[in-house]
Amino acid sequence: MRRVLVPGSFDPVHNGHIEIIERASRLFDEVLIAAVYNPTKTGSLFDMQERRDMLFEALEHLPNVTFDFFSGLLVDFAAAHEVSAIVKGLRAVSDFETELQMAQMNERLTGIATLFIPTTSKHSFLASRLLVEVARYGGDVSTMVPEGVNRRLKEKFA
Repeated sequence: MRRVLVPGSFDPVHNGHIEIIERASRLFDEVLIAAVYNPTKTGSLFDMQERRDMLFEALEHLPNVTFDFFSGLLVDFAAAHEVSAIVKGLRAVSDFETELQMAQMNERLTGIATLFIPTTSKHSFLASRLLVEVARYGGDVSTMVPEGVNRRLKEKFA
């Protein structure tokens, strides 16, 4: 079985994330989504359970997608779950520079490969932090996030 890992903070999940996960689900037997608890990122909007719930709702149409949480080294989590590769989405060249460095470190530590999937141009500008900022000030992000995420954003900032 070819199982891959798609890690991210998903705070919140948006349509760019969904696109990458859907594409990975067509390429691999199983896609493990790992919502990362990153103590270096301050100011999380949604707790880990809320993130899991939003991911589950947005991806329930994909039977080969599973979910988990983790903190610590990504490569340790990957090894524990016997994944064959890590999948990362790319929006722009600036993402590539950062992601390449992480991919090379992960490969050096354990030999695991990282595969990059570029997002389509209609999602290339999406970033969770930008969506949160727009939603905070009453902007409409409904076309950029799954319905359940949009509802939760409205509730948070009501």
